[in-house]
Amino acid sequence: MNASHSMAISKPARTFQDLLVWQKAHRFVLGVYALTAAFPKQETYGLSLQMRRAAVSIPANIAEGFRRRGKPDKARFMNIAEGSVEECRYFLILVKDLGYGDTERLAASLEEVSRLLNAYVAAILTSGS
Repeated sequence: MNASHSMAISKPARTFQDLLVWQKAHRFVLGVYALTAAFPKQETYGLSLQMRRAAVSIPANIAEGFRRRGKPDKARFMNIAEGSVEECRYFLILVKDLGYGDTERLAASLEEVSRLLNAYVAAILTSGS
């Protein structure tokens, strides 16, 4: 492996949009918006709004934490994102149990986000800075 190839692999993210975890979280949000658009009208300001807010919180906190300096500050934002992952996990169970839509693909997407976020937090906490 030459030096330029290894540089490409470990190239640090310049913006939050470069982070795979943010990209996957953003795709999850788009999926949540599509799912909730089909909810019954009476859920417009109920479950639909709550679910969208929780979903948006995941990539939003990843983005905000990305620019923070110092491990504790970065980790705090990632921890908020992790909390929102758990909130979304519950909402997906509720949506399925209410019969509002098929949540299988979104649940798999959320699991991937959860794994990536966990790895990102671990990398932050074990990094040198």
